Amino acid sequence: MKKHLPVLAACALFALGARAQDPAAKPPAAQPAAAANATPAQSKSSNEAEYKIGPQDTIRIDVWKEVELTRTIPVRPDGKISLPLLNDVQAAGLTAEELAASITEGLKKYINNPQVTVTVTEINSRRVFVTGEVTRPGAVQLLPSMTVLQALSSCGGFTQFARTKNIYVLRQEAGKQVKHPFNYKDVISGKKPEDDIQLQAGDVIVVP
Repeated sequence: MKKHLPVLAACALFALGARAQDPAAKPPAAQPAAAANATPAQSKSSNEAEYKIGPQDTIRIDVWKEVELTRTIPVRPDGKISLPLLNDVQAAGLTAEELAASITEGLKKYINNPQVTVTVTEINSRRVFVTGEVTRPGAVQLLPSMTVLQALSSCGGFTQFARTKNIYVLRQEAGKQVKHPFNYKDVISGKKPEDDIQLQAGDVIVVP
């Protein structure tokens, strides 16, 4: 067997050389570059892209190569932010992209081809409030599609004096305060699922 090894090795080398010189031989198909990293770069979801900045939100402003202008700041109660060169800039009511475009346009007077990125780092404007006979009353961050029942579940439960059949939601509608009833026992039993309305920023849940 040992005598045949050199011959077998020579045959193998000859075959490899022939394959390399054969014009019909095709190299293995290259994998697409994207396949090496199937996870796309960070991108904003539709909810994030459409989110309107509100008072007391905290935003991060990055201006490329301009360290003095790059900062993290809160939005004032009047909906504006203060920036060097631009003074007061309206932020509330705009998306992050719209605010970045507004800042970019303003900086063009002072900087050649400014590149601005705006990121909402803390959402403090979208809150609802729970008051009355709950263990932990106070502000609750409003999550997408949050309902009354979900907000109440984050308040640590009711006190022994809570009248859970008489809970209601106060909401400003067309400049007037509107009262939406919420019977906790009927909702959790499935009798009145329509009472478990989707909350809006600024709603107040009262547990008498």
